[in-house]
Order: sequence, then structure tokens, then C-alpha cells
Amino acid sequence: MGQLRQWWRRKGWGLLLSALAIGAAVGLRQTKGSLLVELYTRLTALARPAVDPEEVLRQAASRELQALIVELQHQNRELRRLLQLAQQGPPQVRIPAAVVGRSADHWWQQLTLDRGSQQGVKVGDVVVAPGGLIGRVEAVTPNSSRVLLISDPTSRVGVMLSRSRQMGILRGTGSQEAILDFFDKNPQVEVGDVVVTSGLSSLYPPGIVVGTVRAVNLDASPAPQATVELSAPLGFLEWALVYPYVQPAASQS
Repeated sequence: MGQLRQWWRRKGWGLLLSALAIGAAVGLRQTKGSLLVELYTRLTALARPAVDPEEVLRQAASRELQALIVELQHQNRELRRLLQLAQQGPPQVRIPAAVVGRSADHWWQQLTLDRGSQQGVKVGDVVVAPGGLIGRVEAVTPNSSRVLLISDPTSRVGVMLSRSRQMGILRGTGSQEAILDFFDKNPQVEVGDVVVTSGLSSLYPPGIVVGTVRAVNLDASPAPQATVELSAPLGFLEWALVYPYVQPAASQS
């Protein structure tokens, strides 16, 4: 008996601790650590201050209301700008429309408006927004319409410089910038010149603001070019105005 006690003093406690450690490891593996998670949750719950669920809900509702007020203020500003735009230019039937569809794959090519044939929208109608021209209607359903943006690489717009009246063709690049190819070999163009639609365009009426010249390349071939920053923020459109345009019988661009 004395030898057994001596052996237990030397090795017993170590064996007991090892057995407990192995048992704990097996338990953790079988429960996937849920016991530790539960223990941690209970300990941290004791350290957290008491929370009033009703107060949390009231604070969340207040934050939502504040965010809604900010959004409504933004929409009000946009609608005011749209109203000012609608009051400019010759008296025509202008149809306000909201942007309701836009594909990430075709962000700079097209968008969808919430107005269609039942509201008077037709294929070929001109679309503008605060800032200037954004494109033309290329497809219509009873309650929606698809707009081809002037930033689309396939888009071509007859334009001219307001200052010198030099003309050319504006083509999209899939971005907020476009390329203006001049007709004249020696265009009188300067950085900062305003670009508007020309009277020779078949798709758009003359005088609509398109953008501003940001760079000039007189050595481009086969004709000089200018980089134009489009005036309307095509990447952030929410509203637009649609109005009819009767295309001339014989025109080129």
C-alpha cells in the first residue's frame, strides 16, 4: 500500500491531468468548440451593459428617418434642376422620366427610363438631363424606353464649337469623355471651347450642350481631334427629359 501511495504521488496527478486534457480535447472536437463559444458568450454577456430593446428600435427608426430625409432632399434638388431644364428652350412636349434600369456591363452604353409609348415616348426622341445631351431613344415598350447614350462607342453626334463654329463628329469612348473628329484640317479649337449639337445633325436638333474641350491633338490622322468632357454626368443619372425630334428627310449624322 505504501508503494502505491508513493507511485500515485509521483505519477498519479500527472496521469489524471493528462486524462482530463485528452477528454477536453475530444469533447471540443466532437462539439466543434460549441462549449467554448457558449462559455465565452455567457462571460461576455455579464460584462455587457443592459440593453433596452425598445430604445434600440427607436434609435434605428430615427436613423432610418434621417437617411430618408437626406434622400428626399436630394431628389427634391434633382427635380428642381429638371424643372429648370424643362423650362429652357423652345416650347415642346417634354416628358420627365426616371432612370429605372442600368446594366453594369453596359453602364456607358445604355439605360432604361420609366416612360414608354403610353406616355408619348417614341423611337428617335431626344433625351437630355441636367448638364446637356445624354442620348436618344432607340427602343420603346408601353411603359419603358431604352436610351442609347452618347458615351456608347457606336454613338455618333454631329457637333460644333460654339466659339468658332468648327464642325465635326463626336464619338463615344465608353466613359465620361468623347472624341471629336473635325472636318477641317485646321480647326480653330482651344481647350475650354464649348461643344454643342450642330445644325447638320440628323439625330439631334442644333444648339444642345454636349461638353467642353479638354485636350487637342492637331496631329491626329486623318484629321485633328479633340477630347471632350461630356457635360451631363452620365455615370450618375437618375432623371432625364425626353422630347420629340423630327429627323430631316436627308441628313447624315
